[in-house]
Amino acid sequence: MSVATRDMRANSRAEGKAVLIAGPTASGKSALALELAQETGGMIVNADSMQVYRDLRIITARPTAAEEALAPHRLYGHVDAAVNFSAGAWVADAAKVLEEARASRRLPIFVGGSGLYFKVLTRGLSAVPPIPADVRESVRERLARDGVEALHAELAWRDAVSAERLKPRDRTRIARALEVIEATGRALGDWHREGLPPQLPPGTFSALFLAPERDQLSARIDARFDAMLDAGALQEVAALAARRLDPLLPAMKAHGVPALIRYLNGEITREEAAKIGQADTRHYAKRQFTWFRHQLPEFEWVRPEAARGWISGVIPGRS
Repeated sequence: MSVATRDMRANSRAEGKAVLIAGPTASGKSALALELAQETGGMIVNADSMQVYRDLRIITARPTAAEEALAPHRLYGHVDAAVNFSAGAWVADAAKVLEEARASRRLPIFVGGSGLYFKVLTRGLSAVPPIPADVRESVRERLARDGVEALHAELAWRDAVSAERLKPRDRTRIARALEVIEATGRALGDWHREGLPPQLPPGTFSALFLAPERDQLSARIDARFDAMLDAGALQEVAALAARRLDPLLPAMKAHGVPALIRYLNGEITREEAAKIGQADTRHYAKRQFTWFRHQLPEFEWVRPEAARGWISGVIPGRS
């Protein structure tokens, strides 16, 4: 380890800061985080809502076992696909990892594309209590039986503010709002006003958003999806489909999963499934640009080719 790298580790530990690397899918976040972790002895912490699921390594582009061996990785593949994992559960896990990083004097490097994860990490979280399994199951049964329009109409008279804010066909969020009011007797907005403090308040982190050119990003997304199929993504999705889990679970809606399940069921061709998966991923990347621009303006937007220079500027001692 060079003198400059040793100095960097000492400085970053002394400041108690973290590095946050965000960006759209396929923008090169993981490679940048791994390079930084190797240079600093840092700890990489997953901030991607799909890479938490152990069932989905390939289709979510999780780091490989070989990559994970090069630096400490946390919160990757630690949740079963049958779990409706939430941002609240993730930030609770992230708090424990932060304690571990600080105790071991390692630079915590959060990397991912889930804007909500970064938001709860740096802004705090509403204090919504856990929803009992029987309440969640009851709402989902009514959703399947009566349809999303009926549940939206019910939400309109039980929690008019949430109903007005949500799109009438947003199945997941409508179900969530009803679960909260049934389990707690209070509207979701009431809970949002009673938040928990951020794990990383302002001044304790440096935040980067990788912003590649859109055309280049689209080409990378399409090529990566094809590479995922060649690497065994279809077999991975087949194993997940065989579990016959609730289709509303987050893992069942990972980009590419619904289309590949349709292919496995004989509804569409493999080529059609690939095109749908690629298109869904491109649309998601577009939403990521929009979300971070409006929700997390403290992230500095940097082209991938300039990212290493940005790192040198925010971390003392980096050569």
